[in-house]
Amino acid sequence: MPSGAQKMKKITSTIKQEDKRERLDTYVSSKSGLSRSYIQRLLKNGLILVNSQPEKSSYIIRQGDVIKLTIPDEPPLTLIPEDVPLDIVREDGHIIVVNKPPYMVVYPSAGHKNGTLLNALLSKCRKLASTGAPLRPGVVHRLDKETSGLIVLAKDNAAYSALVKKFKEREIEKHYLALLYGKLKTDRGEISSVIGRSVSDRKKMSTKTRQGKEAVTRFEVIKRFKSATLAKVRIITGRTHQIRVHFAASGHPVLGDKTYGKKTFIKFGQKTINFPRQMLHAYSLKFEHPVTGEPLELTAPLPDDIKKAIEELSD
Repeated sequence: MPSGAQKMKKITSTIKQEDKRERLDTYVSSKSGLSRSYIQRLLKNGLILVNSQPEKSSYIIRQGDVIKLTIPDEPPLTLIPEDVPLDIVREDGHIIVVNKPPYMVVYPSAGHKNGTLLNALLSKCRKLASTGAPLRPGVVHRLDKETSGLIVLAKDNAAYSALVKKFKEREIEKHYLALLYGKLKTDRGEISSVIGRSVSDRKKMSTKTRQGKEAVTRFEVIKRFKSATLAKVRIITGRTHQIRVHFAASGHPVLGDKTYGKKTFIKFGQKTINFPRQMLHAYSLKFEHPVTGEPLELTAPLPDDIKKAIEELSD
């Protein structure tokens, strides 16, 4: 969804014969560039009409349908400091590394206007790189909302440029711990495939895509359970949702992932173990300091919810 104040905008589109039959929300999202969740909100508010009538998100478009989309004014997003506790692992004049808790979004967006990592950082760290401002100052990579663990941000533009280059040239080692569904066949291995937007759902990534990019994920089994596996994972490339997509495609989705795999619980007889969020933790970053060249290897301990899940699986 576009940020900043906007004039009321109206768009009219007529479905042509060459337009394939697909869901209304998917079609409008792909044509407008707006997120599917935002389109669904507009549909609920009656701001998208088909042949002058409101329709559900699941409505299948047909040739000749006339779709009228109204995009309302939105207040501008701003980045306001908030006194939210943060676990700062490393900080100097050029970078800051934070152990992000689960459920915290990295930067503000339409659905998350406050309580983000950057809102919290600004109350503790007044200096961040201007690159990426006003809403993403110093952000060179990100973690999903439900993924916990280490994230590095730049405090000046020189560090920002150097970090971006290091990520691009794969000079930063990122290691994760993942609780996976089922038993992996090998103790270590590599998953290599393209990842791109899903053909059937543009909100999701997929290995089955028309336009994908190379993605390489390496793994090593740490511990096996009855119906789950704890693995150390290193991503060689940095594609959106890479670990989640690769393991879901292999038949071993990350436990608790509601988007890919949907294995949110495991049942043993009368015992049920629930996984309220995706069991994925960015536990290690290894790289040379972008300004001083100092070798850094930073780690973050497992959060309590993943510890608890491991204990329950071990019983």
